[in-house]
Amino acid sequence: MVLSGAEIVIRCLQEEKVDYVFGYPGGAVLYIYDALFNQDKVRHVLVRHEQAAVHAADGYARSTENVGVALVTSGPGATNAVTGIATAYCDSIPMVIISGQVPTAAIGQDAFQEVDTVGITRPCVKHNFLVKDVRDIAATIKKAFYLAKTGRPGPVLVDIPKDVSAHKCEFEYPKEVSMRSYNPVVKGHQGQIRKAVQLLLEAKRPMIYTGGGVVLANAAEQLTKLTRMLGFPITNTLMGLGGYPASDRQYLGMPGMHGTYEANMAMHYSDVLLAVGARFDDRVIGNPDHFAEEPRKIIHVDIDPSSISKRVRVDVPIVGDLKDVLEEMIRQLEANAARPNPDTLGSWWKQVDEWRSRECMKYKNSDEIIKPQFVIQKLWEVTGGEAIVTSDVGQHQMWASQYYRFDKPRRWLNSGGLGTMGVGLPYAMGAQLAHPGAQVACVTGEASIQMNIQELSTCKQFRLPIKICNLNNRYLGMVRQWQQLFHGERYSESYMDSLPDFAKLAEAYGHVGLRIDRPSDVEGALREAFARKNDLVFLDFQIDQTENVYPMVQGGKGLTEMILSAEDL
Repeated sequence: MVLSGAEIVIRCLQEEKVDYVFGYPGGAVLYIYDALFNQDKVRHVLVRHEQAAVHAADGYARSTENVGVALVTSGPGATNAVTGIATAYCDSIPMVIISGQVPTAAIGQDAFQEVDTVGITRPCVKHNFLVKDVRDIAATIKKAFYLAKTGRPGPVLVDIPKDVSAHKCEFEYPKEVSMRSYNPVVKGHQGQIRKAVQLLLEAKRPMIYTGGGVVLANAAEQLTKLTRMLGFPITNTLMGLGGYPASDRQYLGMPGMHGTYEANMAMHYSDVLLAVGARFDDRVIGNPDHFAEEPRKIIHVDIDPSSISKRVRVDVPIVGDLKDVLEEMIRQLEANAARPNPDTLGSWWKQVDEWRSRECMKYKNSDEIIKPQFVIQKLWEVTGGEAIVTSDVGQHQMWASQYYRFDKPRRWLNSGGLGTMGVGLPYAMGAQLAHPGAQVACVTGEASIQMNIQELSTCKQFRLPIKICNLNNRYLGMVRQWQQLFHGERYSESYMDSLPDFAKLAEAYGHVGLRIDRPSDVEGALREAFARKNDLVFLDFQIDQTENVYPMVQGGKGLTEMILSAEDL
């Protein structure tokens, strides 16, 4: 079968069973768009900005087990996509980005809309390719999907010059991929797993610390079973929320900079710490020297060997697929009659419950002004905890992670590693397309939402009934908080003056807009919004301008040096 390069691209996507491509057309990809037009298996979602295309594909991937796909043109199309690519890279999200390039003869000639896309994206992709021969397209795309979803997942970029997409050749999609330089380890080392299980059984102050790897590996079921077998306390990072049910008594809340007192203290004073699919990053353990002051044995399970002992030295490294390793741990425990000492474990739980009794998430509610925590709690109640919740980045992100209790994985979508403002609405678009009947809520702020607010147009075109909860405090909230606490209350450029009327703006795009000023109206507005199952509803909550996110660990401090409330300052 002889096809053009563009037709081969589309056939490859069909072979990979791609449902949606998120993109924006331009000169270098017009042959590919023409090939899209001539088929009906792969649906295209026209965004209004290339950054949103990659974020939406990212959100689609996060909420499913599939590879997200984005399509952009050369030059500014590719550079607009870089922020989205870097966002996916930092959070290990499986994606394939297809970018157009100027014709091969024009490469390096400063041609119109030419940039070195491979060079620009090299630091923020798992791998990238420049295809110079039409006969290489099929094999390259097969490799791209394989790389994106195996091992530690990540974005892979395929750059295709315009003339290559026009040239023709015989099409045959490879059935398998063999790459001599890439063979990720899947099976964990049996000896190391035995050593880890023995350490867990002997622990006096055990703690399980899990991250986004649990969600990406679809290992939540195995993690839950192991944790309940052991009876240990557990914490999920910002990226790992939902990997273990938040409603379970063994769950201590999120750790780190804005984590709970009990999670941080249990992390710090544990004598055996089982880390599963987590990175010991700066926002979780704070100062690594302070973290190392307490002696403990660390077991670290991760698919990526480069993540192990990167920031914190570990005692039992286990490289492998998390689901496989956890299943082997469960098998060994089931074959072993021994269990953790109930008296020792009881003493440890008594200490954990003392820390928990501090009730670090309590806040002073108000009948006069809307507290952001109250909005999130009501959102959880109204949705029954079953919504897919996306967020942008800032104070609203932390409140959503603290007060919406996630019991299932892939229900919480946010930018953890890069901290990208503007992801919330595109993530919600990708998630809503992936799950047409689901309740999808985007928690955002008046600054973040404006970074991709043009996607309200995309939502109208594709009839996406997302509910946007804008926690509007008329400030760059997290910037203002840090300026208040650590910069002498010098609020340099953190006030968002000249804000639009968001309710009217939503209506201008053809959606429903609601402005909520009183706490007594919060629940009713949320119920009204979710009752409108076919409409996008923009809820503009006018929240307390002075509210800060607590608890908090200041940058450079240790986990035990927490600010629990304003009274601690």
